[in-house]
Amino acid sequence: MDEHEVLAYFLEHLWTKGFKLTDEEVRFIYFGKKYTNASVSQVKLAVTFTLQLQLSFDRSFYISLLELFEKHAVVQTAEARQLLIETGMMKEK
Repeated sequence: MDEHEVLAYFLEHLWTKGFKLTDEEVRFIYFGKKYTNASVSQVKLAVTFTLQLQLSFDRSFYISLLELFEKHAVVQTAEARQLLIETGMMKEK
């Protein structure tokens, strides 16, 4: 399965969980991936944390997370969570 398919399945999974992203938002997700040269893992993390922290798809927040994850080579959820706590974007549980 190539990267495009992995991301498509992830977005479809979000749809089944009730996160109804518009076609425009989905296109923006792919744009952000290309713009930041992020991996699919980083895109999935950025989308997930954007939805969790903003309670909706906030484009500028998503791009800032992609840039942050790319800069720090974050690909795991635990790494992302720790970085977000360290930068003050997320509170520690």
